[in-house]
Amino acid sequence: MSSRLYYLSPIGLIEIEGSDDGISAVRFVNEDAPTEPNDISPILFTCRQQLEEYFDGRRTEFSVKLDLASATVFYREVWRLVRSIPYGHTRSYSDIAVTIGRPHASRAVGQANGHNPIPILVPCHRVIGKNGGLTGYVYGLGIKEALLAMENPGRYTRQPSLFYNISENRQRGAGRF
Repeated sequence: MSSRLYYLSPIGLIEIEGSDDGISAVRFVNEDAPTEPNDISPILFTCRQQLEEYFDGRRTEFSVKLDLASATVFYREVWRLVRSIPYGHTRSYSDIAVTIGRPHASRAVGQANGHNPIPILVPCHRVIGKNGGLTGYVYGLGIKEALLAMENPGRYTRQPSLFYNISENRQRGAGRF
């Protein structure tokens, strides 16, 4: 059974949803956090703790189990690559499309990111336009910019050095989950 837990981050209230199967959603919400029920899966508390560590600058990767079973194979493939982008780095939609062997699928990659139910844990904010500009984010470009600025203050956009080469890392066997 799915339950919800809330975390008041420095950039807004976050609703965490999941069960013993894993975290199934992370959403920024504009409401007050309701009273939390007693029967919350421990994984939600772990996720809240990891988010708190992330926003405090003490965590750069998440280890909490995710539940992405309802997503398409393509979406899961895109999100796997997005998860391999290191903290403080960015990658373009077209770079991801090329890496998955579908060089003309940049828009489909963007759509997959737009349907990502677990932002931050699957860091779709690290995916930017080919020219280095910020494009699209389901919670608005202000949130995307805040996350990128937090991870790499003052250098997050239009900085080629921040682009992480997924293909090279993939050849070394890293970035799998």
